[in-house]
Amino acid sequence: MRITQSMLSNNMMNNLTNSYSRMNTQMEKLSTGKKINRPSDDPVIAMKGMGYRSQVTEIEQYQRNTNEMHTWMDNSDTALDKATQTLQKMRELAVQASNDTYDAEERQNIREEVEQLKEHLIDIANTNANGNYIFNGTDTDIKPITVQEDGSLTFSGESDPFMIEVAKGTKLQANVDTSEIFDEELFNTDIQNFIDALGEGDNQAAIEDSIETLDESINDVINARADLGARMNRVELVENRLSEQEVTATKTLSENEDIDYAKAITELMTQESVHRAALSAGGRIIQPTLIDFLR
Repeated sequence: MRITQSMLSNNMMNNLTNSYSRMNTQMEKLSTGKKINRPSDDPVIAMKGMGYRSQVTEIEQYQRNTNEMHTWMDNSDTALDKATQTLQKMRELAVQASNDTYDAEERQNIREEVEQLKEHLIDIANTNANGNYIFNGTDTDIKPITVQEDGSLTFSGESDPFMIEVAKGTKLQANVDTSEIFDEELFNTDIQNFIDALGEGDNQAAIEDSIETLDESINDVINARADLGARMNRVELVENRLSEQEVTATKTLSENEDIDYAKAITELMTQESVHRAALSAGGRIIQPTLIDFLR
């Protein structure tokens, strides 16, 4: 086959075009920091990258879920702590009122304070965190306790667990079951009997009975806080595991997609040298034309 001047020129241009393309690929890698910039560059890396990226996104979502768990649990723990303090204050007042030296006027003052504490306890039961009533099960948009115009109380009675997924296949209860804490018996029986006893004058036995019932209520709140504390500890363990998984998943994603800058720079410099050599060789191979002699 006869090799013509045009064939040499065309081959040289094709080779130079390919060389420019390879240099452009190396420049893209350095500019983006990624091994591939489109799936066609390496379908295997692209497919693996989709899986690794989904894993990282999933872990980040679970971490947001654990933050939501903390919102529920921290607010619940704080509210239960205030409820314990309120009930303990009621008990202290009951012990004071049970003293024979207190007269009717002093007990009336205690009664007024207990009524205020009862209202405060209702406010605690209706704690709202981030737009959710945290002590009303899954009915988070409804108050657990509603005070009617006549002063009577209405209870929604919802105690279903509010579950949040904190890891794949793992759901934890975010709320506290207060069906035996902020219930009708506490407000309409235990506390109200205490208030009535304070207004009936010499009713020592009923006041002393209130001390016992308040102790039971305090224990119920403490037990609820203990159960909540155990779940809070588990959430922290889940958080630690998610943090470790995030590091591993991010590292794997980086190893799959990110370039080795030292290697990429070396390859670019090598390609530049090859390109210069191709230009130099092309300039020698192309034979001079008549134009060159007419200069």
